[in-house]
Amino acid sequence: MDYKNIEEKIIDFIQKETQKINIKKAVIGLSGGVDSAVSACLSVKALGSKNVYCIALPYKTSNRNNIQDAKELASVLNCNFEIIDITPMVDSYISNYAGEQISNVRKGNIMARMRMIVLYDKSAEYNAVVIGTGNKTEYLLGYTTIYGDNACAINPIGDLYKTQIWEFAKYLKIPEKIIQKKPSADLWKGQTDEGEMGFTYNEVDKYLKEKIDNKKSKDELLELGFNIDFIEKVDFMIKKNEFKRKLPPIAKLF
Repeated sequence: MDYKNIEEKIIDFIQKETQKINIKKAVIGLSGGVDSAVSACLSVKALGSKNVYCIALPYKTSNRNNIQDAKELASVLNCNFEIIDITPMVDSYISNYAGEQISNVRKGNIMARMRMIVLYDKSAEYNAVVIGTGNKTEYLLGYTTIYGDNACAINPIGDLYKTQIWEFAKYLKIPEKIIQKKPSADLWKGQTDEGEMGFTYNEVDKYLKEKIDNKKSKDELLELGFNIDFIEKVDFMIKKNEFKRKLPPIAKLF
């Protein structure tokens, strides 16, 4: 792919979208992962380092190496950086209202939404837009928390598949240790994206490119060698989570 052209288009996108609302600053949740690293890098290129606020939002079980990676990246980008521990906020809600037997998924959703509460509050403090960090693979599969990590004002990388993000990150010279780490939302100990989904990003991106971008039929996808169980699993995820890709429907009364 022509990543130089993609870089230029995304920088132009960020500049034009922020100019529309007359805001010149950006807030980003910097996780230590590759997606947020790419969004942060592009935001700095578009708006200038002093206008970008990167915020790490760890929970008590978060991998501390991720926080260190986020801090180091912010230093390289020369942008503003802050660490806000969401543990007291999350644990207060869970202990008072959710109960200690809460599932990992429910708890992870609370964490993702709590992080977005903080980011939007900081956006109000700094008069900045919240920049999204979700990729195309996550959006299509619904592997995202609605009003959590998929909430943002603008998303510069949402039309790039995860595997494309990895290649783009190399072009942008994101530190190799960030690119190479296993993808994880870091919502509970040992959690990884691919382990939770049951397939790799390489596998599913090949499929999504054929199904979505090239509009191949089910028969054509089978001819390309995709397993029927895999096809049905991925298609079910796409259909089941379609609502996450749309604005809430409004009842039309008049």
